Parts: sequence; structure tokens; C-alpha cells
Amino acid sequence: MRVRETARGWTAVWLVVLALAQAAALLLVWRFAVHTRLGQWLDTVALTGNQIGQDRIDGPVNRILNAMSVVSLLAATAAIGFIALIRGRKTLAVTATLLVVGANASTQLLKHQLVRPDFGIDPERAGAGNSLPSGHTAVAASVAIALILVLPAKLRVVGAYLGAGYAAAAGVATLSAGWHRPSDAVAAYLVVGGWAAVGGLVLLFFQRDRAEISPQDAHRPAATLLGLAGVAALGASALALAWLSGRSGTPADELTRRPLFIGYAGSAAGIAGTIAVETALVLAVVHRLVPRLKS
Repeated sequence: MRVRETARGWTAVWLVVLALAQAAALLLVWRFAVHTRLGQWLDTVALTGNQIGQDRIDGPVNRILNAMSVVSLLAATAAIGFIALIRGRKTLAVTATLLVVGANASTQLLKHQLVRPDFGIDPERAGAGNSLPSGHTAVAASVAIALILVLPAKLRVVGAYLGAGYAAAAGVATLSAGWHRPSDAVAAYLVVGGWAAVGGLVLLFFQRDRAEISPQDAHRPAATLLGLAGVAALGASALALAWLSGRSGTPADELTRRPLFIGYAGSAAGIAGTIAVETALVLAVVHRLVPRLKS
């Protein structure tokens, strides 16, 4: 029993560290992307670059974004709660539901409370004001993460891959459609990641005495693969944006095709890399948060 309590204690510490790290990262993204000229310029270049090849992807992008509505969110949340309930996990059903509701509610609150200064970088969208975090991206990411929590151990890896792909596609789609800046999508993932860490603490607190953590339910290879892919994508994004920042003296609409494409592709890689890392972190610890129950 003492070994089990020690393991729970270290897991709780890890979740607290993750929650604080997500909050710090969100603050950094907001300060850089919204409150610095370079950050606003990089976002604007990515939005301008989304016009390259837009005719070819308009159809899929619109289908992805149009599928995200209040009705679809409610349906997905109900389905997530139902999966947990049929597994006999009432606490899990409530926690997963609160994760989805809390992440999306806080995303909307932040979007309407944060202020975006006008540096004259993007006059076309200056009247729209702040758009960080992205609501559509938060919907996709929160559903994806909640699904990993409620799925049985045998289906978690498949759910993680599909969920990460879906959430990444949603984040990139908001950029491709010109609805959101890349930092908006990244911020949305961080909000969801913070709520996931808090939800993990709730699950840990209410964990039953019959809980049995099995090494067979750990998903280390899949979590490692997702994590490494995410880090690689983030590295590629950092290199692309670092190269691009050397041209920050040029207005976005005066850049040639090459830097515009690098800005768009680099930002898309950053979006995909962020959700891959977020998903890997959840997958790596979920067997401790939703363990088997002794018969």
C-alpha cells in the first residue's frame, strides 16, 4: 500500500508540474504572438501564406471546420460520458465531461478578455481584435484528449493517433481557412493540456482502493513515437520561423512565394507538433489515472 501511495504521490507531482508548465507556455505564447511586433508579423506571414494552393484544400478544410458546431460538441461530449458510464466509471464520466466543458468555456473567456494591441502589422484584420485561443481547435483537442481518457486500454493507442490527427487537422484548417492565426491554435492546445492535467489530478484523488496499475496498460512505445514526432515537428517549425524572422523588416504582403510558404508550412508544423506532444503526455500517464479495477 505504501508503494502504491508513493506512486500516486509522484504522479500527482508530475501532473502539477505539467499544469504549471502549460500555464507558463500559454503565457509565453500570448506575450510573444500578441504583444510583440515580431510575433504578430510571423502570424501574419503564415496567414498570408495560406493562400498558396488554397483552391486545392478549400473543400476538405471547410468540411472539417463546418463539422465543429455546438451541436456536434454536445454530441461528442455525451458520447464520451456514455463510454465512461458503460465501463462503470462514473467519476471518469464526470471528469471527462468537465474537461471538455472547462477547456472550451475558458477558451471563450480568454478570447473575449485578452486585448490585442495594433502595431500596424496586419491592418486587414485589425478590426477583428483578439482571436487567441482558437475555439474550433479547442473543441477538437478537448474531445480528442477526453476520448483517450475514457477508452479501454486496448483502444487507447488507436484513439490517441486518431485524436491527435483530428485535432492537428482542425488547428491547421483554421489557419488554412484564414479563421485563426497559428498562435491561436497552439494556445488552444495548451488550454486543453492544462485542463487535462487538472482532470488527471481529480481522477487520482478519487481513485478507488480496488485500482490496479498494470504495466501492460502502459503505452510507452506509442507515447514515445508521438512525442518524438511532435518534438521533430516543433524543431522544424522553430528553424523555419527563425529563418523567416530575418526578413521581419518586410511587410507580409510584399514577401515572395518562398518565405510565405515557409511561414505557412513552419507554422502548420508547429501546430501539429504541439498537439502531438500534448497527446503523448496524456497517453504516457493515462494508465495511472484510469487503472484497472481488481475483481
